[in-house]
Amino acid sequence: MRYTDTNHFKKECGYEVNGVWMPRVTKILDIKAKPGLDIFFKEVGDYSSAEDIKNKSAEEGTKLHRAIQGLFTGSQDPIPEEVLPAVNAFQEFNAARKIELHPEFVERLIWSGRHHYAGTVDALAMVDGKFGVLDIKTSTGFWPEYNLQTAAYISALQEFEIKKTLSLPQDVQTRWILRIDQNKLCGRCGAMLREKGGRIKIRNSKSKIRNNFEFRNSNFVLCAESAHEWGELRGEVEIREFPYFYNDTKAFVAAKILWEWENGYWLRRVGYLQ
Repeated sequence: MRYTDTNHFKKECGYEVNGVWMPRVTKILDIKAKPGLDIFFKEVGDYSSAEDIKNKSAEEGTKLHRAIQGLFTGSQDPIPEEVLPAVNAFQEFNAARKIELHPEFVERLIWSGRHHYAGTVDALAMVDGKFGVLDIKTSTGFWPEYNLQTAAYISALQEFEIKKTLSLPQDVQTRWILRIDQNKLCGRCGAMLREKGGRIKIRNSKSKIRNNFEFRNSNFVLCAESAHEWGELRGEVEIREFPYFYNDTKAFVAAKILWEWENGYWLRRVGYLQ
């Protein structure tokens, strides 16, 4: 990305924390290669259309993200109709799982005095009797950069000064990724249709289908594209704990060093690097 001046760079890449500018966790992780994103750009065919889909997808993901957080914080904002299937699925899921969010730590800015970075945690939560970072993703899977992002948050939250400043009720023990999505299933073959950002994607992988479909005949045949019988839009909810984060933290710090090298010109101009 090109920056016009130091103010533009600081706004795009970080936060002011107690009068000190620090780079943002998610911006640092832009340095990591994302093969899935490369494949997406190739499938779409041209950069402009791919950027448009990506931006629209981000907007839709934000709506779902805010709706889920609103359930925990008691927000009275209406839930957008287009994300209702996912929200309803989450409410059913959580009736059994009983995730407890701490409202004062939803969308909370945190920072590391040791490594000099900042970020916004989705939430701190109690899950299965453990207190930790909960990160909400509206994606089709669990990607490696999620582990680096949450490891950075945990590392910061374990610093004594941060714990004291934020008045954490107890030590952060672990982290979870809460994945929420929505799609349609074919009633004949179990293929999955997902529409996001105006782009329709049909997944016919047998391994994917077997995870989402009840088979009465093991010798099934996938439908032709025009023969699918799509069901109603349905929500899909999954949570995974990632309790081991030592190596992820080291990888994040390494990514930060590489990001600083890549952006050394601007970081020196804003006084972050001497």
